[in-house]
Amino acid sequence: MTDTADRTEANAAHAVAERAGFTSFEESTAQDWAIIAPQLEVTQSLVADRVMSLLRDLESDHGGFPVNRLEHSLQTATRAERGGEDDEYVFCALIHDIGDTLSPYNHPDIAAGIVKPFVSEANHFMVKNHGIFQGYYFWHHLGMDRDAREEFRGSEHFELTERFCEVYDQTAFDADYESLPLEHYEPLVREILRGA
Repeated sequence: MTDTADRTEANAAHAVAERAGFTSFEESTAQDWAIIAPQLEVTQSLVADRVMSLLRDLESDHGGFPVNRLEHSLQTATRAERGGEDDEYVFCALIHDIGDTLSPYNHPDIAAGIVKPFVSEANHFMVKNHGIFQGYYFWHHLGMDRDAREEFRGSEHFELTERFCEVYDQTAFDADYESLPLEHYEPLVREILRGA
């Protein structure tokens, strides 16, 4: 069976699955939870589809930047891949800004929430805090403290996050850069999000 057929089957199974009968957790029973628990695996099997859809949605918003948000994400991932980073790091580079159109003011938290069960503590820290580290390059133009990242100076992941922003993230706004397409990264997204 193909991945597409598997996903279609999972969606169909999810839609018709038996449901628990409680109206509050307090009145739930072990039998209710025996119905609910297996559905977590089904829901998790659909996460990669939803992440891919969110990534595609980034194409419709440029936020005033020289490239749209999807292109920025693709450039960041492509630069990381071409820079020799491992798959987990490249995955993080791809989805680090996935929350930009959902919640611009705390977009790193959205991406960090998605990646946390699937990546190392170091890469999770990098995704979660990249917004503050990225501020070094432009916050002073907005009257903000460009050195806000210094609050994390004692972290063992400071240099990793600093380098991510310096080498891959803040350089990924070049309209002439030839990024790899989103389809190139789909197998990686599906592999990593398969399950914790």
